[in-house]
Amino acid sequence: MNFLKNIAFIAFALFASVASASNVNEKVVKNIRDALSSYLPAAAHASIKTTPLNGIYEVAVGGNILYMSEDGRYMINGNLFDLSNHRDLTEETMSGVRKNLVSELGEKNMLVYMPDGDVKHTITVFTDIYCPYCRRLHSEMDEYKKAGVKVRYVFLPFKGKRSYDASVSVWCSDNPQQSLDKANAGEDIPPKTCDNPVSKQKTLGNSLSIRGTPAIMYENGQMNPGYLPAQQVIKKMLSMGL
Repeated sequence: MNFLKNIAFIAFALFASVASASNVNEKVVKNIRDALSSYLPAAAHASIKTTPLNGIYEVAVGGNILYMSEDGRYMINGNLFDLSNHRDLTEETMSGVRKNLVSELGEKNMLVYMPDGDVKHTITVFTDIYCPYCRRLHSEMDEYKKAGVKVRYVFLPFKGKRSYDASVSVWCSDNPQQSLDKANAGEDIPPKTCDNPVSKQKTLGNSLSIRGTPAIMYENGQMNPGYLPAQQVIKKMLSMGL
């Protein structure tokens, strides 16, 4: 049950969904919520929807998608695929969840790099200052700017207190962008503290089950778990019609 305990923590810490079970029988909703309530504090607000599988329901709690039987006895933790139509149904739901949770954080709680001209695309990058591939991504910022890409950074300090403190110091500096540029170039940033959103950012990353940095989220909520060269990211956005 460690899996459920982890979800319980995440859902309690950052729950943004509104109950949604309008097309689901009330008895089924009660069965599922009652079954989950011992493990998940936010189960009472879970979003519950039908799936193409008879008797199996999609349950969205915080940043997690589960599948449960109508009596609440059985739970499936994994992705649901429609092989005939080549669709990952779980990922489609998760894309919406990610968009909502990131939107709730808001750009005021992100470090944003604007493009040289009009904004044509937007990516949200979960980053750790001491992550080598995050630094490689940051070194390509000029390519993103020239292509009209707005880059929104969310700190996800995986490397412990050192990373967390460095993230806070960057955020609290007189010029956060300049400080992040220097940090990604390997320079030390003078320690500084202030009211900051780094804890919120970290909680968001955990709620989305991000396991490494950089993680790149596109405008449609799809996630790329890892580094890609800027031109590949831009090409991928174009292929998705973003």
